[in-house]
Amino acid sequence: MLFLTLFNSILGLSVLFPILGPLSRELGLGELQVGLFSTGYALMQFILAAYWGRRSEVVGRKPILLMGILGFAASFFLFALFAWLGYQQVLSGWGLFGCLLFSRLLGGAFSSATLPTAQAYLADITPREQRTQNFAILGAAFGLGVIFGPAIGAALAHFGLLVPVVFSASLALLNALFVWWVLPESRKAQERTPAPSSLSWADPRIRPLLLIGLSINLASIAMEQTVAFLYQDRLGLTPAQTAQTVGLALVIFGIVGVLVQLGYLGLVFAPSFAWLTASLVLLGLGSMATPGLTAAQSLAVSDDEQGVVAGLSSAAQALGRMLGPVVGTSLYGLSPAYPYVFSATLIGLALLFFLARPQLASQRE
Repeated sequence: MLFLTLFNSILGLSVLFPILGPLSRELGLGELQVGLFSTGYALMQFILAAYWGRRSEVVGRKPILLMGILGFAASFFLFALFAWLGYQQVLSGWGLFGCLLFSRLLGGAFSSATLPTAQAYLADITPREQRTQNFAILGAAFGLGVIFGPAIGAALAHFGLLVPVVFSASLALLNALFVWWVLPESRKAQERTPAPSSLSWADPRIRPLLLIGLSINLASIAMEQTVAFLYQDRLGLTPAQTAQTVGLALVIFGIVGVLVQLGYLGLVFAPSFAWLTASLVLLGLGSMATPGLTAAQSLAVSDDEQGVVAGLSSAAQALGRMLGPVVGTSLYGLSPAYPYVFSATLIGLALLFFLARPQLASQRE
């Protein structure tokens, strides 16, 4: 049930990936303004993710999940409304940009509750010795959402660039109904804390892991934010063709991501040398994949700090998503190659940092 909850949430978000660039261009907005949409979204996640994680320790996981999903739905409906008003010339220029930015800020504020609460929920119901493989399953839900979302977005873009946005909002409403009716509360009333933990970014148990998560997301988003522009400019595509082409490319990108997550499960269940080695090859495709990092963060703290560490982890990732669009679009304006050189360099530095601190790989409690 948690798998489906997270899958639906990521699916609804990733539907927007291939159409945000061409949609904004049709509305007369520039690349930097498009970058600010994602930066503002991530800024609110950076500010509020840790807060939602702490609140879930006090009031329970389910209410926070519901609040996050419903807020996400409202923000996407507003985005579609403002964009439609832009098409009708009721809104234009900075007025249109301000309204669209407001809807993205609202979405970031509420969606920041979903991922950390889902991670904390999983930690609640999973023994510590099984946490790595179960976080890999959650990572697979994330990856599958990234696969199917752009594909659906690209397909729906054939009927109009606003159709995928309305679809995302509607899917979020269905997801909220699913959580409300089906998903049980994982943190019972007697297990909740009257006041959340004081765990912070400065805690030496998690600080290096948060820095690695920040680097991974900054490099990834700098690439993802500009890739639609790269496809459109290099291949000479129309906005609708760009949405469809980038959607297909992101599906392939997502498939590789899911295979990487499954590599962790392969190491758990593989019965022979061939299967074990195949699992390692999959992990070699993404040796710094998110599930391993998330599990390490969860294992580094106590059971009463799971919501807080998940919130801090999401905030660190959001900081990368906040800086990535501005860095990526600014570098793209200088040269289409620069965002990808930057991402490769940053990932290389993060990998060197990881290898220089072997205790990170063996961290348990």
